[in-house]
Amino acid sequence: MSKNRTPDDEPQEAAEAQAPKIDLSEEELVALCKAHVCAKCAVMAEAEDVKLRALADNENFKRRIQRETDEVRRYATESVLADLLPVLDNLALAIEHAGSDPACKNLVMGVEMTRKIFLDTLKKHGLECVGACGEAFDPGVHEAIGTVCQPDKEEGCVAQVAQAGYVLKGRVIRPAKVLVNKGQEA
Repeated sequence: MSKNRTPDDEPQEAAEAQAPKIDLSEEELVALCKAHVCAKCAVMAEAEDVKLRALADNENFKRRIQRETDEVRRYATESVLADLLPVLDNLALAIEHAGSDPACKNLVMGVEMTRKIFLDTLKKHGLECVGACGEAFDPGVHEAIGTVCQPDKEEGCVAQVAQAGYVLKGRVIRPAKVLVNKGQEA
């Protein structure tokens, strides 16, 4: 016997000498351990549950961040476009007030062309004008500022537009201020 050996070591050494040598890779050893020991272990099951919940929370977080990022990108120009709306209003007022004065004909034509180019450019960025006369009143895109009685128009439709409204990719930037037809007076 060597000096570090104890009598208790002899049965263990005898068992090791009789046991066949098994050569397993690291992955095989882990899989074997999980299959025979850890499958019945409550701590392992709880750890697996915690891991799955953490993975699910992480995926939900990624999806939410992606959705928020997409929305920020989609509506990033909203404040700039909203600041440009008074320019469109002033161009429309210039056209309206010039009327049919022959002296202003060329100036009005230039303002109309400028307004059209401006609207086309804004449309490329997703801005659309809402609130035309004759369309049904929709409180989602219209703001009623009063009522009028026009027998030639349907009840509940837009009779007159006081200020155009605008929608950016489905989101109302400014509702159209309209007068709604209430039908025939009693």
